[in-house]
Amino acid sequence: MNNRTQALLAFGALLFFLGLLSGFAIPALTNPRMGVSSHLEGLMNGTFLMVVGLAWRHLNLSDRWGALAYWALLYGAYANWIFVQLAAIFGTAAMAPIAGAGQQGQVWQEVLVTGGLLSVGLVMVVAGALLVWGFFRGPTAGNDIA
Repeated sequence: MNNRTQALLAFGALLFFLGLLSGFAIPALTNPRMGVSSHLEGLMNGTFLMVVGLAWRHLNLSDRWGALAYWALLYGAYANWIFVQLAAIFGTAAMAPIAGAGQQGQVWQEVLVTGGLLSVGLVMVVAGALLVWGFFRGPTAGNDIA
């Protein structure tokens, strides 16, 4: 098992665990609805990282593109959970008008959460594109073991 595979599995399990723990904080949050979203983001993104870790050996990317995909996945998964958790703590609503209905954070809080979630969206699109490209290119030499 290579280092990136092991790291994606470990960081995925950690994020899944953090998502579980964040569920306990839901009643104490400024916006409990966003707290549920954060809880689910941790669970889903942690699971996603573990699945990508299991499939990593089938990814056909150069070292450079593989490194970009790896770091983009880690940033995107963790930042998504963190910024949604911050939205729940602050009560921001700009990026989630339905879940944040009737809520509004301070300007700096709205800017922080909005900027963070926009960065997550962009980074995860890049990561997703690299995964699609790398998986459709076929197995790398020596990695086509069943």
